Amino acid sequence: MKHRTVSEFVRDQVVAELPPTATVREAVRLMADRHIGAVMVTETGRLSGIFTERDMVSRIAAPGKDPDRTTLAAVMTGHPQTIAADASTIEALRIMQAGGFRHLPVVHHGKLVGVLSLRDFTGTDLIEIERASDIERAVAEGGILHD
Repeated sequence: MKHRTVSEFVRDQVVAELPPTATVREAVRLMADRHIGAVMVTETGRLSGIFTERDMVSRIAAPGKDPDRTTLAAVMTGHPQTIAADASTIEALRIMQAGGFRHLPVVHHGKLVGVLSLRDFTGTDLIEIERASDIERAVAEGGILHD
């Protein structure tokens, strides 16, 4: 079974990016326009943070902050976990599960090239990834699998 790489999911993807000085309102509009759940916060071409739907709820709406006056720099998750474009989808899902997040920025040679979302995976992908994880776990524990 050939495992897919992260790059297969983000090929030709246009990443939603804003600078840290952009307002939350700008980010929310961009997310709504593109029907996405996260905006990458970049500065001089480098990823500096991520702003998600969850951030909107917990860091803006709940505390009652003004989205027109609050910058992304004030409420983004700074220096988010990333994954290399040539990494396996299994590794990406492990990182997302361990971190408890739904979006994972993808980088290639330090440059942001895409964003992996849990929504990118189909049921078949998840079943295949779970099976591969079971096999890896059994091998690591010295077990033998029988089909």
